[in-house]
Amino acid sequence: MRGINGLLTGLLVLTGCGTLAAAEPSSVARFGWLQGAWAAEDGPLQMEEVWLAPKGEAMLGMHRDVAGEKLVSFEFFRVVAGADGRIVYWASPLSRPPVPFTLKERGEKKVVFENLEHDFPQRILYWVDAEDRLHARIEGPKGAAEKAQEWAFRREVR
Repeated sequence: MRGINGLLTGLLVLTGCGTLAAAEPSSVARFGWLQGAWAAEDGPLQMEEVWLAPKGEAMLGMHRDVAGEKLVSFEFFRVVAGADGRIVYWASPLSRPPVPFTLKERGEKKVVFENLEHDFPQRILYWVDAEDRLHARIEGPKGAAEKAQEWAFRREVR
């Protein structure tokens, strides 16, 4: 009888763990607040950033800058869980080889990725403010000084 009770208890524990694990969002799903189409202007420069929904333990995104009818810049990026379980942001501007930035800090709607071995930027930050604007910021040393660039995007309805 003891063996059957132990087996039943084990099955209940495993079933409960499976239920909890299924209800728990995946590590990449916690970045779902980035999802959507975002846009901004800086004079004649039109900027767009698009993030697909988390799926397959990955979020994929792209950014492009257009002035008039001319493509000025573009970048592809992805957020994935590495083999060690750590979250990594891979940036690939202008189709260059991707550069990894590891998750340093995560809040409810804020994230900081860092790669201190990279020249510039060394940190990439994203956050959504109370007015539902997406902010993107890159920062780190450039030459002898600390440099930063920041953008604010409005959510596009498509």
